Amino acid sequence: MTPTSQPINDQTWAAIRTEFTLPTLAQVHRRLAELMEDPEPVMRQLVRVFIDDGTFCPGFQFLPGGQLQPSVTALFRRAMELDIPHNYFTLWMVTPSRALVGTRPVDHLKTNPDPLLRALESYRWR
Repeated sequence: MTPTSQPINDQTWAAIRTEFTLPTLAQVHRRLAELMEDPEPVMRQLVRVFIDDGTFCPGFQFLPGGQLQPSVTALFRRAMELDIPHNYFTLWMVTPSRALVGTRPVDHLKTNPDPLLRALESYRWR
């Protein structure tokens, strides 16, 4: 079974919510509107996850102060080029990777993004 054919269970979303936060899209929009005059360009770059009938934004993509983490933005842009669904990109970010010697991509966000991009591209999505 491939990663994109498996449903993501509620415990996984709860763990992401606990470790990183998982605010709703509306909450993120309100917060960004407080921080900047036009939040729409940032809104278009957000990683979103779709759980039941809600849309949420994993907190690992934000820097303190509300700006987007550049490494996540670059990785997510590449994930979209590779047709990786939002939910599975998020799951990949928090799952230990053989390409990263058993560490999670999210743990490498403050380092050189090249190993993360290689790990993303080498992962078998389908």
